[in-house]
Amino acid sequence: MASEEAEFEMRGPTRKVMRLRARGTNKNNICVSLIPALLLAILSCAPPSPAQENIAAANGSSVGPAALKNGVQAAPRIADSDRPEPQRRNARYRLCASDVIALTFPLTPEFDQTVNVQPDGYVSLAGAGDVHIEGLTTQESVTVIQTAYAKILHDPMVTIELKDFNKPYFIVGGQVNKPGKFDLRGYTTATQAVAMAGGFMDSAKHSQVLLFRRVDNDWFEVKNLDLKYLLQGHNVNEDPELRSGDMLFVPQNFISKIKKFLPNSSFGGYYSLYQ
Repeated sequence: MASEEAEFEMRGPTRKVMRLRARGTNKNNICVSLIPALLLAILSCAPPSPAQENIAAANGSSVGPAALKNGVQAAPRIADSDRPEPQRRNARYRLCASDVIALTFPLTPEFDQTVNVQPDGYVSLAGAGDVHIEGLTTQESVTVIQTAYAKILHDPMVTIELKDFNKPYFIVGGQVNKPGKFDLRGYTTATQAVAMAGGFMDSAKHSQVLLFRRVDNDWFEVKNLDLKYLLQGHNVNEDPELRSGDMLFVPQNFISKIKKFLPNSSFGGYYSLYQ
């Protein structure tokens, strides 16, 4: 059997030059069989080029031998100012105007009191003045109230109990017979909400009902619902459940462009434009 020998000469960190010496009659076949394996070894060891490194740096991703070998590159980071920050699930209740809270001072009970959150978000504290707590959780409100009473009490201790609050509700507007605000009592879907609002008017575009859902104090999420399709018995499991504060809007005309998220500042204008 003919014997073969292969030698490698390194020239630089990424180049390999092969010198093959073969004995016997199978020289050409040996060369053909070794070339693919050698090319694979060379490519797998090659580091990324400067151009690839520059692209990766611009996109905020990393490029290495493993990534190039697998043909996978991290997706670029996209900064989008046209949408809100993701929200945590199971968020705590935040105080609203007209809420009623009871303040208890275990060490100084003479300051115990029950206060209402005023329309501007402030509460009037006995002996400590007014503080703004609208939009805060009860625990965050404790910190604000403790800070206010620290001016007259040494290391004040206070607890908050939510006595009364805004009841869960939803709103149905636009081309329905009885638009308005409704109490959200138990499981209620979008089609049920329209029925509670007296059903669609003849002029309603019920194949394009908009669901506005607040995701934070500054943004609404907008969903396009084809209630006509649902009411025909199709995909009834996709009839969305309403949450407190949701608003269904039934337009009269087709709306060609609907943004996924809508700033709170332009919500009123959007509503009146397609009313």
